[in-house]
Amino acid sequence: SPQREGAFVSVNLGGLAETLFESELFGHVRGAFTDARTDRVGRIERARGGTLFLDEIANITPAQQARLLHVLEEGVFERVGETVSRPTDARIVAATNADIRKLIGAGRFREDLFFRLNAVEILLPPLRERRDDVPLLARHFLARFVHPDGRTLSLSGSADRALEGYDWPGNVRELAHVMQRAVLLAKGEQIEVADLRLSGAES
Repeated sequence: SPQREGAFVSVNLGGLAETLFESELFGHVRGAFTDARTDRVGRIERARGGTLFLDEIANITPAQQARLLHVLEEGVFERVGETVSRPTDARIVAATNADIRKLIGAGRFREDLFFRLNAVEILLPPLRERRDDVPLLARHFLARFVHPDGRTLSLSGSADRALEGYDWPGNVRELAHVMQRAVLLAKGEQIEVADLRLSGAES
């Protein structure tokens, strides 16, 4: 948006080791721990004036949730090994495919953090409920994966129908994987149903 002209910075919290959480998000100073040979700017600092995208937010531990909540509430953070508080002005966008309200009920996600993050909620239905999006997304991924070798490759009509008829339990990530594999397997100038390797699809 015009109000956010800074960088867009993303981090996958699901793939982030607990020991790296604070260093990755908040940064660290030289000597903060054994391998900290130089100062490092964290993701929150890099996103100042812009947007910080926290993917897989439901995967962080209660201790990590508390540290993140403190930053959101106070608008300041400290690099690991530093006592100076630094201001942050990043817009936070968080995403998850988990049912956060169920996690709150089970005591696995802080309700106060949920309310702090949930200023605007956007619910995305699964891909099987958005079948009209499948051809557009499939062609987007096809263009991405075919680009490096410069081939001309398209989807056959039967492949198109198979993609639209599939239920996509893995949603967009699965579609991206299927298209990448199909590009590798296709022998001619068209991707056929057999190249998609979809469970239950007829070749």
